[in-house]
Amino acid sequence: MLSEDVKMKFLILSCKTGGGHDAAAYAIEMQLLNMGHEAFVFDYLTLAGEKVSKRVAGAYVNLVKTAPSIFGQFYKLALVVSKHTKKSPVYQVNKKMAKYLTTYLADNHFDAIIMTHLFPAETLTYMKKENISLPPLVAVATDYTCIPFWEETNCDYYIIPHQLLVDEFVKRGVPREKIYPLGIPFTPKILDNIAKDEARKKLELPLDKQIAILVGGSMGAGKMIKLVKSFAKIQATKPILVIAICGNNKKVYRKINKCYGKNPNFIILKQTNQMPLYLKACDIIYTKPGGLSSTEAAAARIPLVHTYPIPGCETANKEFFNHLGMSISASSSDDLAKIGIELLNDDNQLTKMKNAQVENVDLLTTEKVADLIISKASV
Repeated sequence: MLSEDVKMKFLILSCKTGGGHDAAAYAIEMQLLNMGHEAFVFDYLTLAGEKVSKRVAGAYVNLVKTAPSIFGQFYKLALVVSKHTKKSPVYQVNKKMAKYLTTYLADNHFDAIIMTHLFPAETLTYMKKENISLPPLVAVATDYTCIPFWEETNCDYYIIPHQLLVDEFVKRGVPREKIYPLGIPFTPKILDNIAKDEARKKLELPLDKQIAILVGGSMGAGKMIKLVKSFAKIQATKPILVIAICGNNKKVYRKINKCYGKNPNFIILKQTNQMPLYLKACDIIYTKPGGLSSTEAAAARIPLVHTYPIPGCETANKEFFNHLGMSISASSSDDLAKIGIELLNDDNQLTKMKNAQVENVDLLTTEKVADLIISKASV
């Protein structure tokens, strides 16, 4: 085993299909860098050309934005396929990336490869089958369920979000001895010791108002327009400052900004790189149940209302958080706005939710993930 002061080099592979995969990847990168090692995140599809990466990401984002129900049907079909085939069409497509990744790895040495996305794990599984020499492979699941086709990968270690999910992953075909239920890694900035008032001053937000943040995720999905309208209806009786973060969905941003951009009770934003600071500044967050965004909110120990999931893994994320008491949700936008306001005025429920978040989301997750990666690379 190598000594702890040896500087190692890590490759973290992701894809641009949703912000959570990249966010988890960058969280691991930041932690490994802070621990004195080399690490960098790489969209491995760019090895086949920038156009390939943009085409894949664009197809995914457009489907989710314009036809989430169809995406949900694809997800259900994938679950069925994963039960009846050893190697899925997803595997067959991703193995074609092996020729590019093999060349890249021949020219660049790494002590371990970490994957926060299924696609590169599929590619590396094929390379392993072809007896191509590889360093330890660490898969990181970023949803609170075993998504289709993880079971057909052959990584050395699988980091999953929670102990309660171990049996699900095993049942789906992931070897129990390879599973480490450490949690979903999140940016170390979540742990910055910044008081609410200080965060608000940095963001130029009022100190004397309750603040709700509405987050549509990196793609601005989640019926943001309906939710903003619901808050507008209750502003007269229950005033609260609403910050709507629309992601990169320009259409949603334009519509909301046109209607409420001049309303003093609303702040309308596009994307932001200040999310950890907004989490410190707000009183409650509304977000679609992405695995990473939900984890960050729970790690920040703030009241969490889950909005409309993209059908599939986000539905599972919402159910998992609701079941453990880490979030609440409702079926309509009016009810979503209402239950959040009610939660803010119920100290007993606020305490229960915070305790559930403390019990189920470990603040040391990212550090523990990095420690595991380093220890396995040192063998």
